[in-house]
Amino acid sequence: MLRIAHVPVSCAVLLLAWTMALPAQDTSTDVSSETAKMQAMAARIDELVQTRLDREKATAAPLATDGEFIRRAYLDLVGNLPTVAQTRAYLDSDAPDKRQQLIAQLIKSPAYPTHLANTWRALVLEPSDDPQRLQNEQGLQLWLRGKFSQNVRYDRLVEEFLTATQGSDGPGYFYASQDLKPELLASETSRIFLGLQLECAQCHDHPFDRWKQQDFWGLAAFFAQLERPGNDNVIGLGRFDIVDRDMGEVTIPETDQVVPPAFPGSKADYASLGGTRRQQLAIWMVSRDNPYMPRRAVNWAWAHMMGRGIVHPADDMSPQNLPSHPELLDELTDYFIRSGFDLQLLLQTIAITDTYARSSEAVSDSEAPPELFARMAVKSLTPEQLYDAFLKVGLLKTDVTMMQQDGQRIQFVARLRTASKDRTFFDTGMPQALAVMNGPPVSTATSPETSGLLKALSAPFLTDEQRLNVLFLAAYSRPPYPDELKRYQEFLQTAEPGQQSAALGDVLWVLANSAEFMLNH
Repeated sequence: MLRIAHVPVSCAVLLLAWTMALPAQDTSTDVSSETAKMQAMAARIDELVQTRLDREKATAAPLATDGEFIRRAYLDLVGNLPTVAQTRAYLDSDAPDKRQQLIAQLIKSPAYPTHLANTWRALVLEPSDDPQRLQNEQGLQLWLRGKFSQNVRYDRLVEEFLTATQGSDGPGYFYASQDLKPELLASETSRIFLGLQLECAQCHDHPFDRWKQQDFWGLAAFFAQLERPGNDNVIGLGRFDIVDRDMGEVTIPETDQVVPPAFPGSKADYASLGGTRRQQLAIWMVSRDNPYMPRRAVNWAWAHMMGRGIVHPADDMSPQNLPSHPELLDELTDYFIRSGFDLQLLLQTIAITDTYARSSEAVSDSEAPPELFARMAVKSLTPEQLYDAFLKVGLLKTDVTMMQQDGQRIQFVARLRTASKDRTFFDTGMPQALAVMNGPPVSTATSPETSGLLKALSAPFLTDEQRLNVLFLAAYSRPPYPDELKRYQEFLQTAEPGQQSAALGDVLWVLANSAEFMLNH
């Protein structure tokens, strides 16, 4: 047995991974070779999806228009709309590989890790409309952004998350938000990193799955020795440090039966390696003994880009919930592992496929079921995306302090935060919609006195057609259709003298409150 009990856990994890013969990361510096591998995998994805479509006699949607694609890619990879200038440059380009160029550019953008951190913070933490809790989440947000900006190996990210102790700049708030309860931590970590819904086995054996009560509490035992320093309740103080004790057990509810730590579906034993229980869990998480972690990561990446997972829901990958494309999930998982758990490369590979580039419009009355991926799923914008979209099109005042902007953002996100983690499920109710349509920031920012965009469009040398083109490019990443242009030109011509800017504000209000603006399609 390899002696690594006194090696720091991050080193121990990697050493153990090597001894267990995980596929090695390709360290070749040949960029063209790596690009070729990525393109080959993208082509294989399209082939496997098309094979299933052919088998089901389903028709795939055509490729999205350039305007649809650039808007979708920006929202999915950097969380915001492209500028008018960026959209125009993309629409005017005739480069045959401009889709691949755009994706590569977005992946390298500093906005990419910020958006991924937003996405993962929402995945890790339960939704809240409490501004104080949203403020407390910023430590985890910054920690995640740092990892994604460095493109840290996904297995290393998982290991660091599971063994974190310094909460002010790490995942400590996650542990604090679960009150350090072993059963809650077991339930959430299995969902987030394994795609297993073990909580149904908490009180009794799972009625429809393989998991027994012993499996659930065996995982919970890895979290049974945690406490806050001094046992202080620091949940509201912005610092969430935790320590690992050398004592603490779990028992089956209403019994005296102590359950030792055990990995779900595995008889592996890493106790002899030493370290804390969480370190032992982290070692198993990134080893080849754990078949769940890489498949869950791949399924999350697919769901993030495509709107639904190869297994749906994306966090329920039990043996009873079969994938729609088993071979695709297997091959993508192998690709992910061989890349060195490169999450950025995985997202980039999915993004350059024709499957991702398809239109969201139905192509026939007998529409193919969503699990065939015949067309792109329509996704709602997250509250953060919607706020940034308002900012991008000039619907937010920019002449305020950074502190005021942060407070405004937190309040906005709190009002529109929803319970569902499925972006294809639209559960924003009438109160949230009215808050957007009639309250700040939209009601105050569609006037020429407060909107920077409308002020810019008031230049006398611009025609109404040019002004409308700018508004549509800003909101929809496309020029207006002929009938839209005609209708809005007629509307602007009816404006009273001196009220043209106000009429443009009305147009902007209509565009910003449309489904086309509020959805990622």
